[in-house]
Amino acid sequence: MTDATIFAISLGITLLGLVISWGVYKRRGLASAMRGAAWSLVPLAATMTGVTKFFVDMATFNLEKWGGAAIAGVAVLLYLTSGVMLSRRAGAAAPERPAAGGRQERKAAGKKPAKAPKGEIGSAGPAADPEMAEIEEILRNRGIK
Repeated sequence: MTDATIFAISLGITLLGLVISWGVYKRRGLASAMRGAAWSLVPLAATMTGVTKFFVDMATFNLEKWGGAAIAGVAVLLYLTSGVMLSRRAGAAAPERPAAGGRQERKAAGKKPAKAPKGEIGSAGPAADPEMAEIEEILRNRGIK
């Protein structure tokens, strides 16, 4: 395929996507339309940067290019595998650290969490609104606050 043909196809796909994004704007709002417009611009950007030509050339069998793609795949596989191995090693190598005084911290099942000291955000003391006081009490009972 020629560069002009690839550009024309990508431009057509982009314009179609933008028209669909306009319809999405009318039905679902600006945020959904912006997301659609972003995805619609990808084919044109890929053509202008040469990515599309790379994939079109990959469609025709060329041993050198397919070998490069295979090596890139192996590199990605090695990188992901090493990340998993490192995260497992970090999780296994981190022993429990003793708390102050050399004792291990233990959470009691029915123990209430410590109250936040005054002056911190969210600890304005007794709530001015009785409904907020009730909500704060529920959160404290569940150990959330």
